Amino acid sequence: MKSVWKKAAAAVLAGGLIATIGMQSGERAQAASSVMVPGYEVKLLLSPAAALGSDGKPSPALASAFGLGSAQSIGVEYFDTGSLDLNSKGWDVRFRKKADKSNFEISYKKRYPIVNGNINAALEQARLEGFTSSDDNYEAEIDWNYSKQTLSISTEKKKSASGYSGTALPAESKALGMAVDEIPGKLENWSASGWGKGKLSAARAHGPVAVSKYTGAFDGLETDLEIWPIRSASGTGTETIVEVSFKTDDAGEAAAERDKLIAFVQGKGWLVPQDSLKTQLILERY
Repeated sequence: MKSVWKKAAAAVLAGGLIATIGMQSGERAQAASSVMVPGYEVKLLLSPAAALGSDGKPSPALASAFGLGSAQSIGVEYFDTGSLDLNSKGWDVRFRKKADKSNFEISYKKRYPIVNGNINAALEQARLEGFTSSDDNYEAEIDWNYSKQTLSISTEKKKSASGYSGTALPAESKALGMAVDEIPGKLENWSASGWGKGKLSAARAHGPVAVSKYTGAFDGLETDLEIWPIRSASGTGTETIVEVSFKTDDAGEAAAERDKLIAFVQGKGWLVPQDSLKTQLILERY
């Protein structure tokens, strides 16, 4: 009889232990599959005619208003197929070299549109497609332009730029090879096994663009000003994009400081009330 009771007790204990382990596993799975926590980047366009001097650099008034330092030069290009297959699925692959750095930076970014300000819906869609809070090698950010928001989820890889000076980029085939070699698994197998790697392998360079970046401050927040001379739609001239931006992890601060920044640059006559589409322009014009 004691043997029977021991077996019964063991079964109950084992059952309870299995149930506990099951609950813990479920809790871990739920935690692992929760949505990402984004930061915020506010971006506004400024009028080149109003904000820049005749030399294409920030005017004295603009430089003074934001306390801008000296320029950082950056060479930037994007990789996609001629028909922009990656971009059509929300992916952008950027290759860049900062003049003061000794490596190339390759970023892989997935974008999700935010409809009617519903950030949670975009984060949930990203979670369903595999971007969760456990992805500590990816960063989520809400790009907040003048009239729209976009959820951007990105990861960055670095490769040695030994032998390259300034903002010089490698030959197209070499840069593409680096981008393909470093492709993250999520992009590599996005629509189907090997889809992303196949599309990226067939891509070409869109660019390069010689970017000038200045750092200053607005209302106590570090603020960047970037000047992007992009090929014009006709292909015979240049369309200069001037963008001012700041980052914060706090949604409330992002909203409040965005309102202040809009009012400030509008009052100075610098604001262009449109959204920044510089990546799309580069992909389409080069």
